[in-house]
Amino acid sequence: MTRVLLTGFEPFGGEETNPSWAAVSLVAAAPPPGLDLTSVRLSCVFGTALEELAAAVEAADPDLVLCVGQAGGRPQITVERVAVNVDDARIPDNAGRQPIDEPVVAGGPAAYFAPLPVKACVAAVRAAGIPAAVSQTAGTFVCNHVFYGLAHLIATRRPTMRGGFVHLPYAPEQVVDRGEPSLPVAMAAEALRAILATAMRTRTDLRIAEGATH
Repeated sequence: MTRVLLTGFEPFGGEETNPSWAAVSLVAAAPPPGLDLTSVRLSCVFGTALEELAAAVEAADPDLVLCVGQAGGRPQITVERVAVNVDDARIPDNAGRQPIDEPVVAGGPAAYFAPLPVKACVAAVRAAGIPAAVSQTAGTFVCNHVFYGLAHLIATRRPTMRGGFVHLPYAPEQVVDRGEPSLPVAMAAEALRAILATAMRTRTDLRIAEGATH
């Protein structure tokens, strides 16, 4: 059994739900075969989220960590390629914190690439009939904060652990009064199952074009 830690976030920015935690909960209720899965909901708070993640990693001792967040406005599942060492919050987090141009980890590298087969994961989601893409940025809010913190934890303390970050679009109920893209939570959960299964069995990523021009 592969030990997996799967995390989502609490709602933020005035929303009543967060599709990341809703989808994670569905996966936890019916995980892919061969996985010993632990799920944890993280606070949308700078610093606190990393403390919660570190505690969850210590408790679960996972082989694989997949953190999941909401990227409102994106039309598809996006698997993140790179985490950057900067917190630059356009809005306050759930504790009212709003860091500007601060490092996630003082003295840490400028960035980390995800130690996951990012392109293979995207291909697996598409094969399941769900729209997906490689993302070149996880933003500079709490999602990137957690992604960078996870990557730094792997690089400095848990070199045999692998991990990455996935962003989900809004859930349909979040956009009934606005014209923004959304994806049913059940479909997002299926995408996460495909990503977990692919990450579990794939060590060498696909060499295909998934870059961006801007």
